[in-house]
Amino acid sequence: MLHFRGSHSSQQMLGLLGQATFYLTYARRTISNDRGLALVMCDDAEEVLSRVKTPSSRSTEDQELRAKLMAAYIDLGNLQKDFGNTENATSSFNKAEKLKPKASDSGQATSKRKSAPAVDTPQAGPSSQKKHARGKDIAELPQHIFATTEKRSIVELKLPEADERLNNTQQLAYCLGLIQASGFPDITLRLRAREWLQTLESEEKDRLKKLATEVVRIFKLDEMKTAKIVAEVTYLAPVLDKDVFRDLLRHLFMGIEKSNMLDVHLLEGLARMVQSVDPCHVDSDDMVKILELFSERLRNTHTKSEHIYLLTLTVSQVLDAMVDAEIKDLDRENIHLPLTEYLNELKKSSDPYLIFQAAYAYQALLCVPDNETMWGGVRRRAWSVIQGVSGMVSAVKGLDLVKFIEGLENIHQGIAGAAEVADVVVSAIAGATSLAESGQSFLECLKESFSSKNKKAWYLALRGADALIRDGDYPSFKRLVCQAPCRRDPAFLWGVCQRLGDIAADPTRDDDTVRGAIEFLIEIYQKDDVWGRQTIVKQWIINILRQLASPSGNDQLRTLIAGTLLQELEEDKDATKKSIYQECYKEGPIPYPLKVALPAVLTYGQDDIGSLSLLDRAQNRPNVESNIRSLRRQRLKERGNNVYIPPLAKSSLQATDDTRFPLMDKVEKFLGSDQKVFLLLGDSGAGKSTFSSELECVLWQSYNNNSDRIPLRINLPAIDKPEQDMIAKQLRKAEFTEPQIRELKHHHKFILICDGYDECQQTQNLYMSNRLNQSGEWSAQMVISCRTEYLGSDYRDRFQPGDRNKQSDPSSLQEAVILPFSPDQVHTYIQQYVSLNQPLWRAEDYIQALELIPSLKDLVKNPFLMALSLEVLPRMVDPGETLSTTRVTRVALYDEFIEQWLERGKKRLGEQKLSPQARAAFDSLSDEGFSQHGIDFFKRLAVAIYREQKGYPIVKYMRTKDEKTWKSEFFSRDEEKFLLREACPLTRSGNQYRFIHRSLLEYGLARAVFDPQEWSQRAACEMTSSRRGSVSSTFSFDQEAIEEREPAATKQILDPESPLIWKSFVHEPSILQFLEERVHQVQEFKEQLLAYIDSSKTDKKWRIAAANAITILVRAGVQLIGADLKGIQIPGADLSYGVFDSAQLQGADLRKVSLRGVWLRQADLGGAHMKGVQFGELPFLKETDRVHSCAYSPNGTSFAVGLRNGLINVYETSSWELTFTLSGHTEEVRSIMYSPEGDQIASASQDNSIKLWDARTGVCQRTLVLHYRAVNCITYSPHGDQIASAGDDMALMIWGVATGSHCKALTGHADKVVCVVYSPNGNQIGSSSLDNTIRLWDTHSGECGHILSGHSNKVSEIAYSPQGDQIASASEDKTVRLWNVETGACCLILSGHTSSVQSIAYSPEGDQIASGSDDGTVRLWSVEAGTCRHVLTGHSRGVSSVVYSPKGDRVASGSMDKTVRLWDVSVGASRYISSGHSMAVMSVKCSPHGGQIATCSLDSTIRLWDVKTGSCQRTIRGHTGQVNSVAYSPWGDQIASGSSDRSVRLWNVETGNCQLSWEGHDDLINCVAYSPYGNQVVSASNDKTVRLWDVMAGTCLKVLADHKEGVLSVAYAPSGMQIASGSKDRTVRLWDVVAGSCCHVLSGHLEDVRSVVYSPQGNRLASASDDKTVRVWNVGAGDDHLILSGHIGGVTSVLFSPNGELIASGSLDKTVRLWNLEIEQCLSVVQNFQDPVKGIAWNKTALDTNYLITGCGDGSVLMWEIGDEADLCSMRPCWSSTNGALIMTGASIHNVHGLSSLNKQLLEQRGAVGAPVPLLRDLGNKVISMVSAVSRFKMLYPTATANVQQRDRSATI
Repeated sequence: MLHFRGSHSSQQMLGLLGQATFYLTYARRTISNDRGLALVMCDDAEEVLSRVKTPSSRSTEDQELRAKLMAAYIDLGNLQKDFGNTENATSSFNKAEKLKPKASDSGQATSKRKSAPAVDTPQAGPSSQKKHARGKDIAELPQHIFATTEKRSIVELKLPEADERLNNTQQLAYCLGLIQASGFPDITLRLRAREWLQTLESEEKDRLKKLATEVVRIFKLDEMKTAKIVAEVTYLAPVLDKDVFRDLLRHLFMGIEKSNMLDVHLLEGLARMVQSVDPCHVDSDDMVKILELFSERLRNTHTKSEHIYLLTLTVSQVLDAMVDAEIKDLDRENIHLPLTEYLNELKKSSDPYLIFQAAYAYQALLCVPDNETMWGGVRRRAWSVIQGVSGMVSAVKGLDLVKFIEGLENIHQGIAGAAEVADVVVSAIAGATSLAESGQSFLECLKESFSSKNKKAWYLALRGADALIRDGDYPSFKRLVCQAPCRRDPAFLWGVCQRLGDIAADPTRDDDTVRGAIEFLIEIYQKDDVWGRQTIVKQWIINILRQLASPSGNDQLRTLIAGTLLQELEEDKDATKKSIYQECYKEGPIPYPLKVALPAVLTYGQDDIGSLSLLDRAQNRPNVESNIRSLRRQRLKERGNNVYIPPLAKSSLQATDDTRFPLMDKVEKFLGSDQKVFLLLGDSGAGKSTFSSELECVLWQSYNNNSDRIPLRINLPAIDKPEQDMIAKQLRKAEFTEPQIRELKHHHKFILICDGYDECQQTQNLYMSNRLNQSGEWSAQMVISCRTEYLGSDYRDRFQPGDRNKQSDPSSLQEAVILPFSPDQVHTYIQQYVSLNQPLWRAEDYIQALELIPSLKDLVKNPFLMALSLEVLPRMVDPGETLSTTRVTRVALYDEFIEQWLERGKKRLGEQKLSPQARAAFDSLSDEGFSQHGIDFFKRLAVAIYREQKGYPIVKYMRTKDEKTWKSEFFSRDEEKFLLREACPLTRSGNQYRFIHRSLLEYGLARAVFDPQEWSQRAACEMTSSRRGSVSSTFSFDQEAIEEREPAATKQILDPESPLIWKSFVHEPSILQFLEERVHQVQEFKEQLLAYIDSSKTDKKWRIAAANAITILVRAGVQLIGADLKGIQIPGADLSYGVFDSAQLQGADLRKVSLRGVWLRQADLGGAHMKGVQFGELPFLKETDRVHSCAYSPNGTSFAVGLRNGLINVYETSSWELTFTLSGHTEEVRSIMYSPEGDQIASASQDNSIKLWDARTGVCQRTLVLHYRAVNCITYSPHGDQIASAGDDMALMIWGVATGSHCKALTGHADKVVCVVYSPNGNQIGSSSLDNTIRLWDTHSGECGHILSGHSNKVSEIAYSPQGDQIASASEDKTVRLWNVETGACCLILSGHTSSVQSIAYSPEGDQIASGSDDGTVRLWSVEAGTCRHVLTGHSRGVSSVVYSPKGDRVASGSMDKTVRLWDVSVGASRYISSGHSMAVMSVKCSPHGGQIATCSLDSTIRLWDVKTGSCQRTIRGHTGQVNSVAYSPWGDQIASGSSDRSVRLWNVETGNCQLSWEGHDDLINCVAYSPYGNQVVSASNDKTVRLWDVMAGTCLKVLADHKEGVLSVAYAPSGMQIASGSKDRTVRLWDVVAGSCCHVLSGHLEDVRSVVYSPQGNRLASASDDKTVRVWNVGAGDDHLILSGHIGGVTSVLFSPNGELIASGSLDKTVRLWNLEIEQCLSVVQNFQDPVKGIAWNKTALDTNYLITGCGDGSVLMWEIGDEADLCSMRPCWSSTNGALIMTGASIHNVHGLSSLNKQLLEQRGAVGAPVPLLRDLGNKVISMVSAVSRFKMLYPTATANVQQRDRSATI
């Protein structure tokens, strides 16, 4: 690296000034067009100027800086004044005033100026010119242009070890340059270079030199002298030994001399060598010969040849070099005169570019014979031309610019004597004229350069400019151009513009230099009075800007600036300049590109992909490029022209879909980072493989073989044991040799695109097992794809780079999940598909089908199913028919697809020319049903792959090896098998076969399990079982289907060959999805599954099938309520989130069954085998008082809980038994913590004390008392030697643990300090306070650094991330915030809690956060995605403390409800999506037609349910507060809702769209109701009013305001003329709708009236109250007709049965009661609901069956069938929505086997008991079982039941 001298700080300040001036210039230019942008630029300039430190010294350099800063502030003030910002403008002018030099400084500055270089003094106002002291005309440029000397960035290449292979030629040149530089004592080298040279042995020096010689030798032997290898050897030339250099020079010379055609590459190479030549390496004869050769070529080239300009340029470069090398005595006869004459001839050309270059060469030629030696001092040594490689500084001194300007030449100090200098100056001045004065044109001026023997000043000035540019001394270059007397000479200006263009185009220049060069050009273009009005120069400037603005470059800055300036020039109001601009664009682009220096690192592009570099060949490197080129062609060809839609993704499985981003952008960002693995997840068919192919294609298209990483896509299932050396295996498949593989391994980098991790059934970490990026191994980044459903919850360990035994960096692994297609992507896909494939349907037909087939919209969001749908839809449906009734499922698409594929295969084979044997086989198959044979072949192959290969999808078949194996059944040469194989959806690669998509293999197996076609053929000969007609038969366990079936019939249903028998598919979600759809599609399959379960009771051979069967049924939503499952054997089944209420499971084999979130209310598990059962949670700890804090020991073996009563309970975590209790505190324990070693516990209490306890014995070791108020928090330092405490006294205390002494107090918070934590490294302490802030303190100094503000309420707790770079904070503003520790900025806000957040904790890995809130929930958040992963519910009061176990697999939460709940967060719930509300259901309504149910919830949503299936059809969102009530319109097309957001909304039932919203209430709305005619909606509010709304007009009709307290309920009478309202004032009021007046006030309730409802006849009114009663009123008389008592909690809802004879009531006592109004008694009680029943609704079917729907506080919705017989009434559960909670209320676990003590404790806490408890009970007489007598009657006599159901039911109640 170069070492620069001078003031570093001054250079920085000048750089900032340049940046600020740039902003001000652009602000001035854009103020008229874009005032907003100009204001932004002005603000940016002000910010940059604020960072410039005012110099205090009186040095010339600092005085110049002060002057420039003053000018910048004046410019800023003028702009601010233009914006009308007077205050800021005044401030800027004041700052400029302060920077004015004092009087005492002026004289001193004047005295110094005599000996110092001239300095441009900035002025407040604009000035185009100023006079030099000697009367010379001097131009002036803005101060920021070329304000500083450029410090060229140096590329420090790797210095090799002894005998180590070199990576590229630049590295070799770097090393040889350092070796040469070591011989020059005046050269300063970097420390690393010096150390390398000191350890360099002579043998290694010889090796490097021999390697360079070998490179030259190979170059000479190469017949194809490409541009790259010429550039490569030219790059190396300056560091070659003299003999080798001359040999190379001679070779290039002879190559040009002997070539008939002009070799442009050799020409450029030779010119570069001449320019960088070391004078010691060449003599004058060499240079003369080269010039002679070029002159001859020039003379023999036609003036109109495309090479004439290049030749002239090359001659100029050679002549420049000869001038520098002091070549004398040039042969005038043979060289000088002929060349002079030819150059004179070129002036006749009309091309100004060629004329200038010829004039330049002519001027250079004049200097050669005249012994012009003054350039020798400014030239570089040969090796220093290698910019950015050698890392050395020239000892050459800089030019004395003052003397140079005075003499009009570049005169090196000490080179020429005064006399010689004087001669040159006189000579130069003689040729200097002012174009503005002479009026000469540009071409006339150039031609004059040929006619005179005098040297022109412009040539000499340009040579000086070149020297300054080489040194990066741009301030001196600017002064030279501005002060040269020839600055108006158009030839000089032309050359200056050319050099400015070269500077701006050079990619190695920094941004300030590029910007300065471009702005310099604009100054020359615009300032006519300074630089002249030469049109040709202005055109040259425009053409330079056009080249710079070309988008072909990769530098956005120069493209942006040049493009912006061109646009300004185009809009120039000056007519002359506008015509110049237009003329340039008419002529088109010029053919002369700007000159760009050799890059720091040469690269080989696609054109060179087949050739090795010279250095590679010299090092005997195997040629891998040809193979790479072949691989590239193959991969790009395979990609083809398929439909591709760029996928969108989200950052994790838990992230919400609205955080989507373009996946390709994310991957490209990853590839540009230091991260190692990118995990791409997605469902089956989501497009992972398609994206992998596209990514590989994109990478290959941009691949550059010399510098880029090689993209390598690996189909993991096609690689044998990919966990071992998979890259080499893939390369062998691509026919790379072993030497080539070794070469690639040790000297190339890869981008691995590993597709199909799940398909190869991997469990290993491929990154780790392949030792990627380890020493001596493959260097690669990995993009790896996997199906989401294949992974468990702890999947990151399979992909995380790093040592598993150590904590790995989570940032090295990035993941993304492909999202389903959006509607726009679906439409785009359709358009592309139709365009490429020309199907039968038009795009409009497909779009119409999507709109009209509801189920199709969701299917086509999956890319593979999208392709299938477009393929088969024309066969499945016909556009124009009633598509809205068509149901399309995933399995139906596959059914149709395979049929269509086989038909096409048959047609294709039939058209082929087959052999006679094959034709006979084809005809035979066709006669017997080709498609049926094909399906059978397809199924058998899928089954064989799973049975023989365990699902490994690729089959390798070699006839000699596999002829006698199972594979021959499918892949032998048999004609019939060949035909079926060709017709099936298989793909072949060599000897490998696989289905075209993994999902087809899974579908094939699923169809082998149950084939509808095969079953229908069998069913034609069998009798099917009759079904009962209730709703429950659709969605509940069909017990009678088993009971009615004879044993022989059952055996006939069972398939002993079914894959369900021999393989468990519990963990094959894709196969299960096909099968669960079959359950809904074909009733017979459901019966078959039930038969498997039933058969397992008596025969163990069916237990795998039974486990599969019940898993499928549960996944299909079949609720096995009341099912007889006694003795079933289903080990390993997954019953997660199933509903088994009242199921008989006595003696069942449930070993290792997953029962996560299952509902087993009143189920009988007596005698069941339950060893290894998984519930996904642990039992909670019941404490004696409120829990304020809890903590795990560092090793996780013990757990401490701090209570409000001052006790601390310590548990042993293996059994969760209480070890001991620590007593000593007199008030609540607010904080506890284990020491880092785990041997001590610290506790902080409201009693103002801190206690330290021995964690093993429980003995109090020390009490620390210094806080004078409550101590809120305690924390250990990471080393355990200190403790920090925080208290209500607003202080932070630091204590020594060993002595208990107080070390330090930190103060600064303005309110109570509630939390304190140490950073992981111990260098920082964080604290939070009730003053809403967080403070970060330096541990050692005690100083406060950042103060983090942003929370709008008290900050309850904070936590550092394990890495220490982030802080999480919990606040009473209901949010969690994440903060950057270094900057103090808020990174993320996590919202979701509905009340204050009291506690926060990071997981040990730092990727997850747990938060506990007063809303009673614990939320788990993804740190990366910023989204909530899980909501853990169960606490009945606020959560005060959350903590992770040391392993991170559990979260403990302590609550005000006196419990600690233990959550197992390691057990994944990959499948479950809650079918219920996440919070309490507030209202339930049934649609008028009876087919739908509407519910609303505190979770702010409305859900619509299908009555028959219990499935959620739609979730409606829009309210911003909890939804308290819903009501259907009389026609069922609309729903009205009332919310706590004080609005009433009307929703379209079919679309879910909000059609109308009313606002007017002043408080939350409790209830809404539709009028019987649908023209009105009534709403009741806490603002004590009832409002009537006109549905058509959308206005408020009336406000009824007689209630004294909030109105809780409202209802219309059946006539629509009266309204009833119930209120907190304990009354019911009856209102006249027309008059709006109160008719009656019904008094009698003792508490709030929660619900009112009219009877169907309208003559009675029922009301429910918090006084635990239901009252029935006589509407006409206004008195209470009946009081129904029995509830032990407030009654929340009441409803009449459809015939008005029964009443149902729901209560806070968690029961529902059925009342008979005729006998005035309660018939039955449904009890043991998990939470209060908030809403109920009746429904009556066409078969006259009554159903009751209940909504509960736990978010569940249940539907019950009401059975009746005489005066007995029973309720049979039909279906239930679930909320993911484990419900065991009333379940019997008597004599269960293998249940662990912890699990038993868990079940008992969830309500399990020792013996069965009935769900219903009769209050007066007898207990009624879950299945009533009527239900039993239905089971035994379904036909009789159907007849009975049609009789008159009037006497049944």
